[in-house]
Amino acid sequence: MDLEKQLKEIEAMGNDHIGSSTETPMRTDAFELSDIEKIASIKKDVQNIMHTLGLDLSDDSLKGTPTRVAKMFVQEIFGGLHPDRRPKASTFENKYKYQEMLVEKNITLYSTCEHHLLPIVGKAHIAYISNGTVVGLSKMNRIVDYYAKRPQVQERLTMQIVKELQQVLGTEDVACVIDAKHLCVNSRGIRDIDSSTVTSEFGGAFKNVETRREFLDYIKLDTEF
Repeated sequence: MDLEKQLKEIEAMGNDHIGSSTETPMRTDAFELSDIEKIASIKKDVQNIMHTLGLDLSDDSLKGTPTRVAKMFVQEIFGGLHPDRRPKASTFENKYKYQEMLVEKNITLYSTCEHHLLPIVGKAHIAYISNGTVVGLSKMNRIVDYYAKRPQVQERLTMQIVKELQQVLGTEDVACVIDAKHLCVNSRGIRDIDSSTVTSEFGGAFKNVETRREFLDYIKLDTEF
């Protein structure tokens, strides 16, 4: 297919989300290269992009950009692609027999839209009901951060967070709501700076209307101190 035809198809598609797996699409050879090898390869690609755009890479302000961008891609904003960076979630026996809902809300979220490689910025809210196991609070933030640090669509990200916590805690009773701005909508295309996207995933007891409502009410609480 020639490039002109591809561009027309992409333009017709707009910002529609393409259906895909709940798992991040990865090749089987994704981790054969080391981080340093990936940075070296991506650096050349960024140099080519900037050169093609007509930028002067000998300028003091620009000459380090290809290396910085390559390092950022591999070790920062897409660092969650590597399974070795998956957070080790510390779980504990629920000795104090807390049997109500635990909510961790307003978790700051930075991700990247996999369609335009532009930022997704927002808040994640997570809840679970213990069936005998609890997890360290900061580990919930780390799980959000891990799955956010990869090219994403918000629907998949929401589901991945819930699935991970269900595995860690050994319970289906986990919920997640994400409210985020997509710069592919806010800064390009329609350029609607005020719109945000809300996604949710409710497992186990959270499929019950009353339990779900309790969780959503907690999210609304004013927690400014």
